Formats: sequence, C-alpha cells, structure tokens
Amino acid sequence: MAPPRLFRSLVVLSLIAAPLTVATSTAEAAPLQSGGVVNFGCATSGKLHCLGKAVRSPNGNGPLVVSTPVGYGPAEIQAAYHLGGLQANGRTVAIVDAQDAPTAEADLAKFRSARGLSPCTTANGCFKKVNQNGAASPLPAPDYGWAEEISLDLDAVSATCPDCHILLVEASSPDTDPLMTAVDTAAATPGVVAISNSYGGAEDSTILAADAHLNHPGIAVTASSGDSGYGVSWPASSPYVTAVGGTTLKKAATTTRGWTETAWNGSGSGCSALEAKPSWQHDTGCAKRTVADVSAVADPATGLGVYDTYNSCGTSSWCDFLLSLGLAQGADGWVQVGGTSLSSPVIASVYALAGNSVTSGSYPYAHTSGLYDVTSGSNGSCGGSYLCTAGPGYDGPTGLGTPNGTSGF
Repeated sequence: MAPPRLFRSLVVLSLIAAPLTVATSTAEAAPLQSGGVVNFGCATSGKLHCLGKAVRSPNGNGPLVVSTPVGYGPAEIQAAYHLGGLQANGRTVAIVDAQDAPTAEADLAKFRSARGLSPCTTANGCFKKVNQNGAASPLPAPDYGWAEEISLDLDAVSATCPDCHILLVEASSPDTDPLMTAVDTAAATPGVVAISNSYGGAEDSTILAADAHLNHPGIAVTASSGDSGYGVSWPASSPYVTAVGGTTLKKAATTTRGWTETAWNGSGSGCSALEAKPSWQHDTGCAKRTVADVSAVADPATGLGVYDTYNSCGTSSWCDFLLSLGLAQGADGWVQVGGTSLSSPVIASVYALAGNSVTSGSYPYAHTSGLYDVTSGSNGSCGGSYLCTAGPGYDGPTGLGTPNGTSGF
C-alpha cells in the first residue's frame, strides 16, 4: 500500500533539502557532499569481503542515490593520471568478484552513454560475463552489495581505459576457493592482460597455498589493500600481486599537475605476518611482504560516480528514499563510490594501457619516474613510521605513488 500523502510530501521535502552537488554535464562532474560513507553491504558468507564504500545519504544510513552523473568520471581520472589519448588496442581487463550482478551490462551501458564513451557490450565483443568456470550459465546467486561492487569495477575500467575490453568473472561465493578458481579462469582467457581483485580478508594459514592461483606470468594481477586503515589483508599481501593502496584526489589549479593527492585514511598498509618479502622490495620496516606497492584514488569523498540499479525495492523516488535510510538494499541510479575497490581496477587498467607483460608488483619499483609521489596523509597509528604515514619515496598507504602516464607500469 502506498504511504499516506502527507508522509510522501515529507519524504519529497527531505530529499529536496539534502545538500547535494550534482553534475550538470559529463565534463563538470563534482563530488557529492554528505555526512560520511557506507559499506556496500556485500554478502559476507565467505572468508573474503568486497572493499567498496559509497557516499552516505544525509537522510540516513544508506547510499546517496541521485538521477544525474556525480563524482569524478573518465575526464577527471584520465587527466589526473596523465592517461588521455592512450589506447589498449583490444587488451582485456578481467574483473573478479563474487555473486551475480543481474543488471551489470545494462548499467554499464548507461554509465558509458552518460559519460560519452562508446558502447561496450556482449554483442560488439567488448564485454563478457561468465561464472567462475568460464561459462555463461549458470551464474551465481545475485547479491545487492556485490552488484554495486561490480558496477564500481566495470565503471572504473571504463573511466580509466575506455577502449579496454572487459571480462567479468563471477565466483559462486566470497570464499577463497571459488574466487581463486575465477582468477584462474580469467588468466586462461585469451586477451586478458590484467586481473583486478577488489576484495580481501585476514591472513591465515591457507593463503600460502592459495597464492599459486595469483601467479600468472605475463598477466598483471592487482588487489585492493583494504579499507579499514593501517593493517594488512590478503590477497593484497601476496607477492604475486600489485597491492594497491588509496589516495584522496583533489583538483588544484595552483599546481603544475592540476591535482593534489594525499594518503586516504582508509587505505590498508603494513607488514604481512606470513608472506615472504619479495626480492624487489627493499624497505627495512617489514621482515616480510610490505603493503602497498602503488596507489590511486580511493577516498569516496573524491570518488567515482557509478551507475547501479540492482536493488530490493524497484525504481521510484520512494525506493530511493528507502535506500537512503538503509531500509532497502542496493542502488537505483548514480552513486559516488570509493575504497581501494576503486583503486585496484584503475591500476589494472593502467597496466592494460601500458601493454607490458608483467607478473607481479615488481615493475613499478624499477620505474618510479613514471609515478607521482604522494608525500602526506596517514591511515592510522604505527609509531609515526612510513608504514602508516605517507612521505617522500616509498610508504605503506600509497606505496611508490600513483600513475603519471603508463611508464611506471
């Protein structure tokens, strides 16, 4: 039954009163202003969880959903990282996530159309969605939170590398075995040059055996460093991946670059308890593997505007209100998002643009001139060391820095 007319009027007034800053065109996307962030709410029945966060509605505990593009888009991402005009020439970025996003292709089409990008569809061969074994069906059970994560990942690839082909591999659950099967499937797919993993979990005794599934010579495998500040998660701690931290990215007309970056306070970093230190890491604060290697934008307050419509309440202003209160799940339009779930597919896409046959995070360590050094910001307390505080050169939250073109990848 529809809510009483008076209550509906109050709902509309509350939505109008929300302090939004929305984009007026694809070239003028502006970050939303709100009262914080909210987790995607991905199913957590398994060991691993997604690492995305959305700007929270001022009206409640759900995401702020609007009808027009918001946040940064392709123009901003490419300008900030000096990627404009570059092409991947048919190379494929694989996205590995858990559960199904039923509206993934339709939502991707809306994002790309609104942002002025050419279509990327199953029909034209640019987009493909498969289960963890590489088949078009059966697909896993859908999940509202993981669908939002998938929208973030697909849109992040599109924004960073508009001509990249995209392979979405959906694991049956957020457990290690299904997700690693999905990684192997992605690596075995012709054309795939990079694989992004926007999820993580605590290190335990099983990760060393699981590392073999991340070791794919000639393919760059990226993993989000975490969204809870100082501390390490896996698979980012694996020596076979590029561990990607996060930054706060802001326009700055007074700088030569036109942008400034600081370490995002949610970016994961620190010393692995189990993974051996790779030969290409030489920092002295960790006897074992140090996280992160590189970084990119992750702060939801300076995040990407993505399009997602898979939700539990339908399509209406009433649904949007329920979503804003946290009384419904998913999204119903444009949402401004971040987390290291954003930075991982951005870096995977930069690898695809670079076209190098890399196997681990070692390449940037030998090509630091192709990175913007991030020298300020912190993600927690660790005695003031580089492991949680950004500074000149290598540090934990931002690694070696962020892309300045593709020469660092």
